Amino acid sequence: MMQPVLSLNDGSQIPQLGFGTWQIPEAATAVSAALVAGYRLIDTASVYGNETGVGEGILLSGVPREKIFVTTKLWNSHQGYGETLRAFNESLRRLRLDYVDLYLIHWPMPKWDRYLESWRALIELRKDGRARSIGVSNFQIPHLRRLMDETGVAPAVNQIELHPYFQQRPLRVFHAQHDIVTESWSPLGQGALLHNVKVLGIAQKHHKTAAQVVLRWHLDNDLVAIPKSVNPDRIRKNFEIFDFQLDAEDIALFNDLDNPKGRIGPDPDTADF
Repeated sequence: MMQPVLSLNDGSQIPQLGFGTWQIPEAATAVSAALVAGYRLIDTASVYGNETGVGEGILLSGVPREKIFVTTKLWNSHQGYGETLRAFNESLRRLRLDYVDLYLIHWPMPKWDRYLESWRALIELRKDGRARSIGVSNFQIPHLRRLMDETGVAPAVNQIELHPYFQQRPLRVFHAQHDIVTESWSPLGQGALLHNVKVLGIAQKHHKTAAQVVLRWHLDNDLVAIPKSVNPDRIRKNFEIFDFQLDAEDIALFNDLDNPKGRIGPDPDTADF
């Protein structure tokens, strides 16, 4: 099944729908199932503790490596130039890969003030080809401005909490102005949206599940979404969203769900891990 891709500011392309592996400790089976179902973007992180399983799942799937877009992330305790390079090498070893398609700084952790040096290390990793694209996760506008002002290099991606209950419009406008792709983690609001009456009405109208129409909302807004599941049926159904689009009425209903206080996860300015 063909799926849409978005162009990154470095010339690469990223699939718009991926498979997230947060809280999937034994990831091999789920990753293999996702790849067999048609997903081509797999998202993991060193802190998830499942990079080894992700690598195993890639091998189990039989899908050629060059057809898979693999993302992993630098954890907070490994920030800093030298530490970043060492942590990246360990991630590659666990994944059993020669390169990743996208490497992200997981959180800015501004009180530690090491993300700029980590970013310089990521720039080097991109130059040597072991990280095809580089980006960040959970960065706010001031953090992004500092990276670009100090290095002249804009992230290709900023992966942030984003779902209809928390739509992050100002940050998305900034991304668009600087050619940064927005990637949504917790795209289903950790399941909270699946029982919303408006969402269920949109789903009934399109003969789809609530999860399918929420994921379609992400795609129709030029976002990358990375839902996760360990249920093979849900993994497959979450991927079956390329045969319909939302209309203006649907989009308006989704827009009304936005809440500035709708954040579920930590605030990047105050997060302390």
